[in-house]
Amino acid sequence: MTLSSRAISLAASSALRSRLLSLPPACRILSLEPAFTRGRRSRPAIYQPEGIRLYSSGNTSEALQKFKKSLQFPSATCSFEQLASQNQDLNDQRVVIHGYVGARRDASKNLTFAELHDMSLGSTVQLVSTPTKGVDGSDSPHNVLRELREHSPVAINGTIKARKAPSAGKGDSRPGLITNVEVKVDDITALNTFPDDIIMAKDTVFPPEQRHLQIRNDDSLRNALAFRSKAARIVRNELCDEHSFTEIETPLLFKSTPEGAREFLVPTRVPGLAYALPQSPQQYKQILMGSGIPRYVQIAKCFRDEDLRADRQPEFTQVDLEMAFASAEDVMRTVEAVVRRLWSELLAYDVPETFPRMSYEEAMSKYGSDKPDLRLGSEIRRVEYMVPVDLVSKIGPLTDPIVEVMKIPISEDANETRKFVGTFMDSPEAQPFIQNPHGQPGIFIFDSRKPLQGLQVFGFEAAEQVEEMLELEDGDLVVLQARPKEDFSGGSTPIGNLRLALHKAAVKHGYLRAPEGFAFTWINDFPLFSPSNDSEPGQGGAAGLAATHHPFTSPKTAEDMDLLLSEPLSVRADHYDLVVNGVELGGGSRRIHSAEMQELVMREVLKMSDERMKDFEHLIEVLRAGCPPHAGLALGFDRLIAVMLGKESVRDVIAFPKSGKGEDMLVKSPTKMTDGQMETYHLKLRA
Repeated sequence: MTLSSRAISLAASSALRSRLLSLPPACRILSLEPAFTRGRRSRPAIYQPEGIRLYSSGNTSEALQKFKKSLQFPSATCSFEQLASQNQDLNDQRVVIHGYVGARRDASKNLTFAELHDMSLGSTVQLVSTPTKGVDGSDSPHNVLRELREHSPVAINGTIKARKAPSAGKGDSRPGLITNVEVKVDDITALNTFPDDIIMAKDTVFPPEQRHLQIRNDDSLRNALAFRSKAARIVRNELCDEHSFTEIETPLLFKSTPEGAREFLVPTRVPGLAYALPQSPQQYKQILMGSGIPRYVQIAKCFRDEDLRADRQPEFTQVDLEMAFASAEDVMRTVEAVVRRLWSELLAYDVPETFPRMSYEEAMSKYGSDKPDLRLGSEIRRVEYMVPVDLVSKIGPLTDPIVEVMKIPISEDANETRKFVGTFMDSPEAQPFIQNPHGQPGIFIFDSRKPLQGLQVFGFEAAEQVEEMLELEDGDLVVLQARPKEDFSGGSTPIGNLRLALHKAAVKHGYLRAPEGFAFTWINDFPLFSPSNDSEPGQGGAAGLAATHHPFTSPKTAEDMDLLLSEPLSVRADHYDLVVNGVELGGGSRRIHSAEMQELVMREVLKMSDERMKDFEHLIEVLRAGCPPHAGLALGFDRLIAVMLGKESVRDVIAFPKSGKGEDMLVKSPTKMTDGQMETYHLKLRA
């Protein structure tokens, strides 16, 4: 039984367990060496059968008195902002301020200087202490301050004194340091103590199990959470005040419906019945459109039981909106206004009035991705018509494939480019491309000192065409890749993934500068349906098809409608994704607002069974009751904040993220169900 990362497992010895339980609580201390954790000194762990660990076995009366005193601490009468205001009227005033004790310097037995950090840990003022009696006759505040450990929370009763600011270039230039005044300590109320077994320094690295200390010790995490709060406020103000949206909360206990992703089920005490946590508020917001709500918005919690990556969490937050009597253009213009305001107010960055549009087909053709990073350049071109047949056979086993080429300008020195290629191909990042069943990439380096500039395998004519097409210069990396001659499906192609991997490696090794700025684009004209994927649940129809996004998306045009039954894979969706710097910030669509049409798509195109159709009866009924045309979108809020702050992982902008295995390492969730819980919810584990 693991109590924590510092506790000792007692499961191996029932005899030891029995002896421990027979001892008084204060004696149940293990002298065995505890497990190692970063950021802590070793200390014994205390076992309690109820699962509670005691950190002290001191005098109970003393503990009660300490806590009683902390209940009576004085209210703050002055803020750090007021202290920093250069207001001379504050001098010699008695104030109460709250904060955390910082570094202390004992100048002598009778003179101590200490830092006091404000509640947000963003500002610091100097405390000055000399021996006195407390205002209530208690022990000397001077002694209390000298005994308190750094990071302990306190209430300071003191007098503001003017302080001569240090000369330019000679003083402490730390951000938030108040230099115009200091506070002479008259009394101090210790509100808690910071334990001596936790070592907190600027360079201390705390593990996820100590997320509270990560946040406390890392101002970038605290700043990200504050930034996130401001962004949420701006989103609400822009949509509700400027665009007349109504913020509405939708239920978290929903029902299981086959929308495309795996769900989390919540069992009930009624045998066989369970709720499902919503993948998104999609159906509820469409129901609101049929309820006479013209514009809905919610900063919503959503849940998906899917594979985790840097930009995925099992629970996540999205800015969810829907508009009645609206088209895709209406939604996109509204979202552009929100994005402009966010970037303007939080980053002082000018975003274009409107964002460019690019079809799914164009994005996949030019960049090998449906969320292209336009800042990288390196557009992909088709060249199978000019590449010799023997070269095609050398780069893969495919017969009559599509062959694509791109260039990446690594270095002006061809030898440096060769060195980079060797390093990359030997790295783990290259393995997916080396093991591609459709063939490895052909990699060439343009070098004017070589025959045909290093492109001799292309033959004279093709080498000349490729040089002119790509505008090649010495040191440019030329990549050739074959793929099956099929329509695009999914989110990327091998050469598109290689484009990103090579750029990332080139930046890492100093050959290219990291891309800067923000490049926004809308990706539209997605296929409405895709072939079923065994790794995803889809909608459970029998047609071998799945809705590419969800089954409520409308075909784009009348021409697409004509193909719905005869050529469903050729139908374009009225769907649009907002992409910036290779990240999909969000996606939306115009919805099917007709009950007959919605039923046709589910029953006739996807071939859902009658049982599956019953899962959507509520929505069909809402659409039948005169639901107006409507469209909407959801912005991934965690992802949006990460992109704005330049973070690689959404975990850096979430207070308590899950690990790559979906675990909360601090609170140790998820937990194993007990036999009692299993019995309550009528569950059994299959062997």
